[in-house]
Amino acid sequence: MAISQDIYGGNDYLPHRYHSWMTEPGRVVIIARRGRKLVALESGLVVDGGETVIVEGLRACPKERGCCLAGVIQRFVDGYIKKVYPNVKTKRLTRGDDPGPEKLHKFTLLAVLSLRGDSEGFNSFVSGLKEKLVVSDESNSSRPLVPVKDLDALKAFLFDSDLSSRLQLPGGSNLDILARRNLTWFVDGSGGKPLFMSFHTPPYPIPYNGGSLRFNIDLYGTETSLAKKALSTHLNSVKSEIQGLVLVYIYMHQTLSKDLKRFCEGHDTVKQFQNFWEQLFLEKEP
Repeated sequence: MAISQDIYGGNDYLPHRYHSWMTEPGRVVIIARRGRKLVALESGLVVDGGETVIVEGLRACPKERGCCLAGVIQRFVDGYIKKVYPNVKTKRLTRGDDPGPEKLHKFTLLAVLSLRGDSEGFNSFVSGLKEKLVVSDESNSSRPLVPVKDLDALKAFLFDSDLSSRLQLPGGSNLDILARRNLTWFVDGSGGKPLFMSFHTPPYPIPYNGGSLRFNIDLYGTETSLAKKALSTHLNSVKSEIQGLVLVYIYMHQTLSKDLKRFCEGHDTVKQFQNFWEQLFLEKEP
């Protein structure tokens, strides 16, 4: 686990995920050794019925960073995936750095808002967000958000033919993989075609500050009022699980970023953790 030293400022998910990766169907984990020491790692998860690989967990130990080792293991993993899973046509990955203008147009951009707080102030923060919603007069503030607990119901939403165009959410051919993640889903329940869907992960431990919790919220849709309601709903549903320090990462469409940042401001104990940044999402041939 020492390979995660200084990764993401203590936010690395790898120490928590690694052992489950060892038994996950469709998962490949490649490690590199120099002599007898582990020096790098990369993983890929095959999805979309065997046609796509999601690349995750690229790591190099501190002494090997900047020595081109990452490129070596990436090329090896690409070749290994092609050999073991010959039907893979697409490689999917994210990155947080700027790839330059010549490559940037190939990426889909997601805005990321991060919050930092402790369990003592979390309840009052969530209550404050609820109060802001009550006084809001936005047009969609009365639309209900309902939990989706049944896999068949989730399947009905995700296989909707025009879902992607409405919510920027890919269609659902990976329900078995999603089910393994133990996600908590909410959907715009006003009837007809939903204008918003979202989910959060269970809180999980990270190395930050000697030991903290983190969980992630993904928001799909561009309706600001529904995004605010979804955010407060997710935070409210997880507050009983929070102990000690917690970091929350919220992934959203770019158009929501300024409004949600303002929505979360004004609290003494739960505050923005890092400056807003963009996560770059790329699909390409492996």
